[in-house]
Amino acid sequence: MRTTLSFAPLAEIATELLAVPAVDTQTEKGPNAKPAPKLLTADPAVTAAAAAVLASGEYKAGANETLLLHAPAGLAAKRLLIVGLGKQAKASVHSVRNAAGTAVRFAKPRGIRELTFALPENDSKSMPAAGVARAAIEGAFVGDFDPDTYRSDRKDQTVQSFTVVAPAGADHAAVESAFAEGVIIGESQNFTRSLVNEPGNKLTPTIMGQRAAAMAKEVGLACEVYSTEKLHELKMGAFWGVSQGSEEPPALIVLRYEPAGIKDGPVLGLVGKGITFDTGGISIKPGDNMEKMKYDMAGGAAMLGAMRAIALLKPKVRVIAIVCASENMPDGKAYKPGDVLTAMSGKTIDIINTDAEGRLVLADGLCYAKKLGATHLIDAATLTGAIGVALGKINAGVFSNDDATFEKFNAALATSGEKFWRMPLGDEYADLIKSDIADIKNTGGRYGGASTAAEFLKVFAEDTPWIHLDIAGLAWIDESKPYVASGPSGIAVRSILEWVRSY
Repeated sequence: MRTTLSFAPLAEIATELLAVPAVDTQTEKGPNAKPAPKLLTADPAVTAAAAAVLASGEYKAGANETLLLHAPAGLAAKRLLIVGLGKQAKASVHSVRNAAGTAVRFAKPRGIRELTFALPENDSKSMPAAGVARAAIEGAFVGDFDPDTYRSDRKDQTVQSFTVVAPAGADHAAVESAFAEGVIIGESQNFTRSLVNEPGNKLTPTIMGQRAAAMAKEVGLACEVYSTEKLHELKMGAFWGVSQGSEEPPALIVLRYEPAGIKDGPVLGLVGKGITFDTGGISIKPGDNMEKMKYDMAGGAAMLGAMRAIALLKPKVRVIAIVCASENMPDGKAYKPGDVLTAMSGKTIDIINTDAEGRLVLADGLCYAKKLGATHLIDAATLTGAIGVALGKINAGVFSNDDATFEKFNAALATSGEKFWRMPLGDEYADLIKSDIADIKNTGGRYGGASTAAEFLKVFAEDTPWIHLDIAGLAWIDESKPYVASGPSGIAVRSILEWVRSY
């Protein structure tokens, strides 16, 4: 998708579709209250073109609600699309991100390949011009992605050209910089989504390593991809235990970002779960929905997408990313319930359930990140179904052993727009994973499953400041929304990036 930033008057822009955001300014309540939609533009020609339909009361400017006008009078655009941001008091940068995605997804099935999106003219601090410019272009890329990669009758509905129009009086340099960032971030999130969307037979651990190496070469990251021999050399008994039941060899993917002139300060360690297909192993999963277990590598893919953005945006902090890629399969060599594995750290693990495999590969990944010099850790994983039970499809879970490190991540959410909710850790949860035969066991039972899984990882983070992102509930979108297709979401890429940039 070609992207352009314009500062031209809206009425003069010749385009197939001009999208303009609107808000509902209604403050009255009660049965007689009427919607009061207002366009967020000062352009008199655009306002005049939409005046009659807005006055009719048939359009409410609800969040992502659309209204199309053909041949709008006084405009060079062939069509005018009004996209709602919802109630004026709640409209934000993140509303604009979704509105841009909505405009793109409105255009795609109608054969409209050229789209212009007007940024809101609003003096509110909640919607600064630079922030909405970045959010709009991110939303456009997110909206343009479709998961139908392997359909033989696939029709290319990609929006070929997307132009963002900045409001009059906006700081040109600030908006241009934010726009360029949005392109990088949107493309990086879609890179992650493209990986997560791949079937298990098309994205084995080896191929995931190849895709990571190709991306690293493209953006200038150092990359090494190892396999079985390296796991044995490093004594990664937990990672290898998961891998040993598959004919597909594992991949230990290591990416390094080292900005010029930065020789001291923190080293951030990004660790991702890369289970390219999860049967559950010997503790095999039910057949229903098992096909979705191709997305069990979404945490690892998020780290790769974040590293792509980091390489291009060039923050002044060193970053190491480790993705532990494997299949979890139930053949005659597979690890079994009751087995005891020895992790890289030397800790012994009592295997209660082989479907609790993600924490095992992350245990060795966290240890290796520390060995490579990481002073702060963040991991991401589709780790537990329990997090979805606790938080639904609304928030992903975040855990941390360090309040200052968590606060940096929490502050990053204001920019990323992603929803994470801090979940508890504590000795009571740690007690649930104590083992009679080994140091710890890999599950703590049905109750508090997201917290006991996080406590397991905390054992391997030790005293290093650490954040754990359990994204299992949000990594896959079951039903399409106006601004995004069903399928992989790319959750956590933006938040990880902003957390890194905070250093």
